[in-house]
Amino acid sequence: MIPPDLPVPQTAICAAYQRIAPWFAATRTAPNPPMEAPWLRAMLAHLAPGEAVLDLGCGTGEPLAGFCLGAGHPVTGIDGAPAMIAACRERFPAMDWIVGDMRGLDLGRTFGAVMAWDSFFHLSHDDQRAMFPVFSAHLRPGGMLLFTSGPAHGEAVGVMDGVAFRHCSLSPDDYRRLLAGHGFAVEGHVAKDPDCGGHTVWLTRKEG
Repeated sequence: MIPPDLPVPQTAICAAYQRIAPWFAATRTAPNPPMEAPWLRAMLAHLAPGEAVLDLGCGTGEPLAGFCLGAGHPVTGIDGAPAMIAACRERFPAMDWIVGDMRGLDLGRTFGAVMAWDSFFHLSHDDQRAMFPVFSAHLRPGGMLLFTSGPAHGEAVGVMDGVAFRHCSLSPDDYRRLLAGHGFAVEGHVAKDPDCGGHTVWLTRKEG
């Protein structure tokens, strides 16, 4: 059964991803293994067999959700662009894919891991700060949070398929304070990881 979609504000980011969805689906494919694989393996190593993952800003489901599914972990995905969710439903029809806004999300259940890869950093600084209670509410004690950010405080504009996308980041110290304040321990952090396409990656664990 497909879960009901959730209200999504018409943000510029959602509109931009909706516009580039065909290009994104064609180019964001699943190399074997994907460059994100070491981080995904480190996250999944903390999960019980078959434990579920929540993917916030799941895009078209590849390669992250697909990797988790291939490792035996069911995925629930949230994305604000209906075209992205349509691609997920076509690729992985047995999973739960929901059009929705990660901000203020309340699914009423917990997961073994939450991912916000190349999605969380599109939120404003204030919206990012407000996401940490959302992360915590959707994780069991000991659950893993994997997200990407910028390497330093600031804003930048990137371009995909001719469409501009805003990126925001807090400072590493701000992220560490927010994580600690919401009961997360940092298990791994690399700024501009050269083995992962220059992504700045955080792997954290909810204590308790």
